[in-house]
Amino acid sequence: MSEQKIEFYKGPAGGWGALNSVKNALLRQDIPIKGARTLLSANQPDGFDCPGCAWPDRNHASTFEFCENGVKAVAAEATARRAGPELFARHTVAELLQQSDFWLEDQGRLTHPMVYDAASDKYQPIEWDAAFALIARHLNALPDPDQAIFYTSGRASNEAAFLYQLFVREYGTNNFPDCSNMCHEPSGSGMKPQIGVGKGTVTLDDFEQADAIFIFGQNPGTNHPRMLGELRHASRRGARIVSFNPLRERGLERFQDPQSKIEMATLGSTPISSHYFQLQSGGDFATIKGMLKRLIERQDAGEDVLDSRFIAEHTVGFEALAADVRAESWDVIVQEAGLTLAQIHQAADIYIAAESAIFCWGMGITQHQNSVATIQMMGNLLMARGNVGRPGAGFCPVRGHSNVQGDRTMGIWEKPPAALLDRLGQVFGFEPPRRNGYDTVEAIRAMLAGQGKVFFALGGNFAAATPDTYATWRGLRQCALTVHVTTKLNRSHVVHGKEALILPCLGRTEIDMQAAGPQGVTVEDSMSMVHISMGINPPASEQLLSEPAIVARLAAATLAGRSSTPWLWLLEDYARIRDKIEAVFDDFKDFNQRVAHPGGFRLRNTASERVWNTPTGKATFFPHAVPRDTPVHRARRSEKARDTIVFTLLTTRSHDQYNTTIYGMDDRYRGVFGQRRVVFIHAEDIRALGFQDGDWVDIHTVWDDGKERRADKFKLVAYDIPRGTLAAYYPETNPLVPLSATAIVAGTPTSKAIPVLLTPHALAEAELAGATTAAA
Repeated sequence: MSEQKIEFYKGPAGGWGALNSVKNALLRQDIPIKGARTLLSANQPDGFDCPGCAWPDRNHASTFEFCENGVKAVAAEATARRAGPELFARHTVAELLQQSDFWLEDQGRLTHPMVYDAASDKYQPIEWDAAFALIARHLNALPDPDQAIFYTSGRASNEAAFLYQLFVREYGTNNFPDCSNMCHEPSGSGMKPQIGVGKGTVTLDDFEQADAIFIFGQNPGTNHPRMLGELRHASRRGARIVSFNPLRERGLERFQDPQSKIEMATLGSTPISSHYFQLQSGGDFATIKGMLKRLIERQDAGEDVLDSRFIAEHTVGFEALAADVRAESWDVIVQEAGLTLAQIHQAADIYIAAESAIFCWGMGITQHQNSVATIQMMGNLLMARGNVGRPGAGFCPVRGHSNVQGDRTMGIWEKPPAALLDRLGQVFGFEPPRRNGYDTVEAIRAMLAGQGKVFFALGGNFAAATPDTYATWRGLRQCALTVHVTTKLNRSHVVHGKEALILPCLGRTEIDMQAAGPQGVTVEDSMSMVHISMGINPPASEQLLSEPAIVARLAAATLAGRSSTPWLWLLEDYARIRDKIEAVFDDFKDFNQRVAHPGGFRLRNTASERVWNTPTGKATFFPHAVPRDTPVHRARRSEKARDTIVFTLLTTRSHDQYNTTIYGMDDRYRGVFGQRRVVFIHAEDIRALGFQDGDWVDIHTVWDDGKERRADKFKLVAYDIPRGTLAAYYPETNPLVPLSATAIVAGTPTSKAIPVLLTPHALAEAELAGATTAAA
């Protein structure tokens, strides 16, 4: 582990720093040769899809189609380390609970199915058939299927997700909380009523043709490093790249391409952002509306800056939007954006000067109370100049997990459309449940209320990823049974129900052998490309089952005698599963034939064709007022705000992290090494509080319900961030996010806008007082 220090990182994103990190990742997992060989098959036509992010693959002929964080994901999966029964024999669950998230996952690959033994407080091995029988017994004993909750991670393949949603609906519920509920739910909630689809409209080809690329609330250098290659090419050909982010992020500043011999040899790099606007957290909505106001004011002054033909032929609602924008106060816009009027004008003028523009965004947009309105305001701005459904232009929500978009396509959704349920019923001969199920936050509330009795997770780390950590833990511990399908040990396995199972599965890099031979699974990336993934490594243990096998065998055990679906027959050859997917989803016609083509195929996106699947048959402009009564506004008006500063906390990842998976303790680009309990803060705010850089503080949420939520002992780190805004890593700060802090319409936790106070670390004060007394 690195020495604990805070040290400014001078280098660019990527480059030699990334290559050194790749080497260290392989060495740490004891797979220097195996790991290097495995990486050569990453994102290749005859290889496996990276288990990391959902950024698309461009060049399947290239040998190197992976990035630094993809290497960490692959290395963690292909590791030589094993977490077998002997690990659980050495440690009680109480002891494991005291370990860090990093330590738990660093033990290596799980090798055997394990069952919790309350008498010894340890996990013990269990046979697969016995595990399935235990789950089936619990599920079939419930008086109401809605008392079972089925969580899904975005890494599950299309085949696993399809079987999973089919099994759960045949069982009788639509309780499908998933990671979309915690990240990009607002993207679909905003785009679907506006343009008729909830997915991005662009492809990688559009990045080659865009005159301007606007990036909102996203840090590609850490979260989607392969995106930097596209941005580098765009920058070098002269496209404007405009970034909006409270923090200065190295990946948005400059990038050294490890595949560029010249840049590597000369230690050169390519500037990424031509303009960088550091707005306050949550200031995106006001900024975007301000850009639109500038557009309309220039049009009103006689300039031809709107695409009047597109507006007339393809949209409804523009006049109402224009009236709302004209009426919005510039003073309010500037105050809520955290930018100057000149900066907002400059951003708008860059947009106006571009013939074609792409808007990209990440969770810096979606994890806010008014995220759906913000996304629709982005849509308003794009459509005002016709920047959808033509080359080099459109919507680009950048998803996280490698198949989070595909899982939703396969029907992992707690609010399923009637057409999907109708087709499932026709193809499989049953009547699917029609009531909406629980999303993630609703599932936690159900468990707390005693209405969620069985919790089953197909991947993920629910206990660490969710908001209001200790409330979530209470909910999980009240369950009669918790089950986790996983590759490695994590926090969720030691925060468990009265009975608990850990079911180890194959990873994306491993050979999946079924009756018909080695099987491939399919995934869908952020740009609706569907392609096949074939593992190349022997399984980490002979005891491992694939995710489709676990789902199919569980379904066969649970639904015995009441399901006509041939679960085990489908499992023998995944092409049979894909045939059933084709029978349910029209867009997957000739699925097996099309996915056999190198690179796969793209699902139809009607909005990119200017076909609008909306009630009016046209794209819709939606007016929204700049929010003036958010939880942060209310906290700053509250009694607690007297004589102190109420900050807006945004939670973020470190560079050695992907979602809740901690690969190491460094955040290289932000200059943090060997530690995670840090809070980034403007130097003037440190002085205003009477603190010093490096002091230890406790963080307290200011919320309407008055409950005490705190996270203790964080080190202040002076950083280039707007005054009044803080940033700190999750999951360490998830206890500060109330369950009631959710996005309007979408229900996503608002983890990028939590009102908090900082106080001196309580333990440090007590220690100081004790030392003073002793000295006296």
